[in-house]
Amino acid sequence: MSAAHAPHPLLWPLRFISIEAASGVVLLVSAAVALGWANSRFAPVYAALWHVKLGLGLAPFLPAHDLHFWVNDGLMTVFFLVVGLEIRREIHDGALADYRVATLPVIAAVGGVVVPAAVYLLINGEPALRRGWAIPTATDIAFAVGVLSLVGKGLPPALRMLLLTLAIIDDIAAILVIACFYSNGIALAGLALVAAGVLLILLMHRFSVQRALAYLLPAALVWFGMLRAGLHPTLAGVLLGLLTPATARFGRRRRAFTGGPRAESPLVRVEDALHPYVAFGIMPLFALANAGVSLQGLDLSTGAPLAVGSGVVLGLVLGKPIGIVLAALLAVKLKLGTLPEDVRWSHILLLGSLGGIGFTMSIFISNLAFEDSGPLAAAKFAVLVGSLLAAAASLILARLQPAPVPVRAQT
Repeated sequence: MSAAHAPHPLLWPLRFISIEAASGVVLLVSAAVALGWANSRFAPVYAALWHVKLGLGLAPFLPAHDLHFWVNDGLMTVFFLVVGLEIRREIHDGALADYRVATLPVIAAVGGVVVPAAVYLLINGEPALRRGWAIPTATDIAFAVGVLSLVGKGLPPALRMLLLTLAIIDDIAAILVIACFYSNGIALAGLALVAAGVLLILLMHRFSVQRALAYLLPAALVWFGMLRAGLHPTLAGVLLGLLTPATARFGRRRRAFTGGPRAESPLVRVEDALHPYVAFGIMPLFALANAGVSLQGLDLSTGAPLAVGSGVVLGLVLGKPIGIVLAALLAVKLKLGTLPEDVRWSHILLLGSLGGIGFTMSIFISNLAFEDSGPLAAAKFAVLVGSLLAAAASLILARLQPAPVPVRAQT
């Protein structure tokens, strides 16, 4: 891509936020519809809809799964692909090009896992209740991005990249926690399939394979390998996005990836093609499928449910921002990381508050942690309350952010 046609790195996040400012409203409306539907007299219809089995003609390789699986593990892979593409672009020529900036959200994510878990364990000392320690450690990237999109005007574009990177590291940590503490571990055979898919993609890059459809088979192999390994298959989307070439010329022969009026990188073309479908289709559908938390059986009058609920809410609302801000501060003080340009510590506090929007992964961990209906209902309700409080705090913090300093025109 020539310099005359190359977009300024900071214009990409601004354009994406402008699209998601509208899609964020659709996302929240979908979540509200799902919550009302799941607690109405039509709740059995809501539950039955997402349990409809779909085999997609893949029975010899993949057993039939319900609609909820295909939304969360199938379509959301495309969402994570777009996220991976955005991060790849920022690493190439944007806010994350400086390795110290890229290190900051990684270290902050660690703090955002450790401190909420510690808060939960301080409140829940009984062995049966301590199994829920990982519930407040997760960040729901889709809902966090949706909330940020509603208040993105006036915020530095680099803040979005920090949130995306932090949330992905957070998701990886949550998946590793599930694999180590709530399941039978990671299957090495699945990881071998992932490695084979990645190797095929790298070989295709080496020989300058241009057709996007040619990458579907190795991409499917990576996705299937993640599933077989016991990892969340949406991680395949992030991995594929990070592997996408960020320049128009790549491979041994350095052939330009063309197809339009000018040469464009595969990253730009794929991102442009997928983002509207993700913003206005996949994310609202995800909200509709996951925000329908049934509050049936909720009773906070007894000790155990109240302790679980308190631990989850405080972990999300207080533990997350405290852990993220303290870890980021430590990283900067030790010179392990640095704040991106135009990002202030008040923005990092907002980042920590957005990290407290747990929701989907937190509810998933709740189902793994508790079999008793009392603590389970309390945990789900607490995830809902904690995420809503974190979202509300994020909206307030965004309003309180100082106005950006105008750049003086050069004379």
